[in-house]
Amino acid sequence: MTKKEYIKAGTILILSACLILFTQWIKLLFKKDATPITSQTFIGLGVLWLFSFLGVIISNLVKKTNIKILADFPILGWVSVVSFICCLISDFFVNAINGVDFLSITTPILAFAGVSVANSLKDLSKSSWKIAIVAVFVFIGTYLGSAILAQIGLLISGS
Repeated sequence: MTKKEYIKAGTILILSACLILFTQWIKLLFKKDATPITSQTFIGLGVLWLFSFLGVIISNLVKKTNIKILADFPILGWVSVVSFICCLISDFFVNAINGVDFLSITTPILAFAGVSVANSLKDLSKSSWKIAIVAVFVFIGTYLGSAILAQIGLLISGS
């Protein structure tokens, strides 16, 4: 990647952090017990930006190696590895990220996923109709699995 591409990636990550902040603010408007926006929220967003940017850098560096498994490892995997290592090294990172509401993070991620799927609908339409059947079973299995685990959790806790 060139310097210009790194700046573009950093800018996109900043915009993503702003979208997370906006989502958290909207949640505060409608839910009284939502995670408040404090200085810790901004530090947490900075930490998340740093983890993401380091994941982008590492991904691009290992693509230059001849080790296929590392070169094919996705950026999201590198972001997860960086996050995991940093959070194990210091509680600072964990405490900083606690200032960011979890659902405020997932909303933009799901929006980005929806946009990326919408951009590839033409490719999806070329897939066999059997993929729809598989998708239905995956959705049902995920729902039932989540419901069963939640029920077990409720039974164990005595609720």
